[in-house]
Amino acid sequence: MDRRPAGVRRVDLELMRTPPPKERADAARNRVKVLDAAAALFARHGVEAVSMDAVAAEAGVGKGTLFRRFGDKAGLAVALLNERERALQDAILSGPPPLGPGEDGAAVAPSERLHAFADAYLDYALDHLSLVRMSETASPGARYRIGAYGFWHRHLTILLDQRGDAVPDGEAAAHALLAVLGAEHLTAMVESVGRERTRATVHKFFGLARA
Repeated sequence: MDRRPAGVRRVDLELMRTPPPKERADAARNRVKVLDAAAALFARHGVEAVSMDAVAAEAGVGKGTLFRRFGDKAGLAVALLNERERALQDAILSGPPPLGPGEDGAAVAPSERLHAFADAYLDYALDHLSLVRMSETASPGARYRIGAYGFWHRHLTILLDQRGDAVPDGEAAAHALLAVLGAEHLTAMVESVGRERTRATVHKFFGLARA
């Protein structure tokens, strides 16, 4: 169990937040053009049906520029999701309770924050499931190399450790809970039992972390 003071653990979490890109103004404009074009095409035709060539043409940039910047469609997916991930991370770090700590983090029960995280993450993942799935399955282990995974895992570990003896190994339990939120798993569940039953079942798993 992590015995460091809560303030130290919070600093760890803040350092793991997905950073905004650092780039020149012209590169930033091109990035916005590409991501806007990709988002529009994905929404219109579906992620699988859109080629990198189509994104380049829609954005009015050269294919070489697109491939150098993003690599492939999985890279585009990650870039599109980064802004949404940062918004969720900011809400966790400094937003109102129960998702965020509010003015006094100790006033919010860890079990409430766990369920609030499950709700917020499901809103994010289910609304962008094709993109999340692509970003997580581009190569073996891709999900665990995405910076955001480390943030989600650290956040859940902190909350689970706050449960004390109710969850004797918060670090391992956090991985187990995040496995339930994997995009490949969520896709199979939604296709089989629908969104509402998927959401309800995820909450049952998160409820096992209650004292």
